[in-house]
Amino acid sequence: MTSVELSHVTKTYGAAAPSVDDLSLTIEDGEFFTLLGPSGCGKSTTLRMVAGFVAPTSGTIRFGERDVTSAPPYKRDTGMVFQSYALFPHMDVAENVGYGLRMRKVATAERRTRVDEALAVVGLAGYGERRIDQLSGGQQQRVALARALVVQPSVLLLDEPLSNLDAKLRDETRSQIREIQRKAGTTSVYVTHDQAEAMAMSDRIAVMNGGVLHQLGEPREVYRRPATAFVARFIGRSNVLPGVVEGRDGGTAAVRLTDGSLLHTPVAVDGGAGDVAVGDEIALSVRSEAVELLGPAPAAADRAEGTIHARLAMVEFTGSSCMLGLDLLDGADDEAAGQADRRILITIPDTDDLPRTGDVVALRPDPARIWMVAR
Repeated sequence: MTSVELSHVTKTYGAAAPSVDDLSLTIEDGEFFTLLGPSGCGKSTTLRMVAGFVAPTSGTIRFGERDVTSAPPYKRDTGMVFQSYALFPHMDVAENVGYGLRMRKVATAERRTRVDEALAVVGLAGYGERRIDQLSGGQQQRVALARALVVQPSVLLLDEPLSNLDAKLRDETRSQIREIQRKAGTTSVYVTHDQAEAMAMSDRIAVMNGGVLHQLGEPREVYRRPATAFVARFIGRSNVLPGVVEGRDGGTAAVRLTDGSLLHTPVAVDGGAGDVAVGDEIALSVRSEAVELLGPAPAAADRAEGTIHARLAMVEFTGSSCMLGLDLLDGADDEAAGQADRRILITIPDTDDLPRTGDVVALRPDPARIWMVAR
């Protein structure tokens, strides 16, 4: 096992904006680390720089104490699982898995033993003589994983390996990959745009956008305490509500939203929006499941602190729950039309007693689940 350290790594192509901009992070020994973000955010470029397929424009990459910034891929001791699996159709399963060992001139007997062990680890013992076209998509993915693991790499790199699988198989296979990685104990760097994959599999997540690292942390921390409005919107369903700090009381701030609502929120002094003062413009992240539907809204003059008034615009039935889309209303006039940029989403258990489209209702975000983010 080994750690991976990127220090001020930047990658630019010509005069275009950097694909990766001054990225610094450390991946610990044995960690399952995920680079997460939308298409074009720089995550795959970062993985390719770690693999040695792309050279950074500036910065350094270290594996443990070894500087590998200029080292070619074959001298980095990595295993790679590609999005397309890149299996050889003219070889059987055992030949595919053992290909890297054959290139390293490992003796035939040892190669056979290690291939059998690798196939057993990924749950494909006895599949060595199968043709690749006789395997399901999930089995092919595990063959690709066995091929990467059989060379006993210091670092395992996985580039969106589940993107070609259907939803059910993707859920099953991600659990298998994580269990295999735990058993092997290999430092692993995983790239995906799928938030659910990242949350379910990772020890830590690096959220990227536009080549910039927005947040680095454990899945629960990133979900509950997003550092920026982008992270809040990208990870799960979160409402990002702009407002102005109206008061401070120790570790709590009173924030007046643009619709006139007054909410109270914890103040983060070591992350998120940082420490704030009265008059600062900030934004609040409120998760859709952290908002309670109270019922019909009282008159605007009777609006209670900690509540929001909104008009129900849409309902989506999702099985055990419902997603409600509501338009925030101006506190001075609860009949004012909601605007597209003031939509709030909430998730509630399914019930036969839902309000009707057009009804004005009161909502109460859980104060403990509100979080300040940088606008």
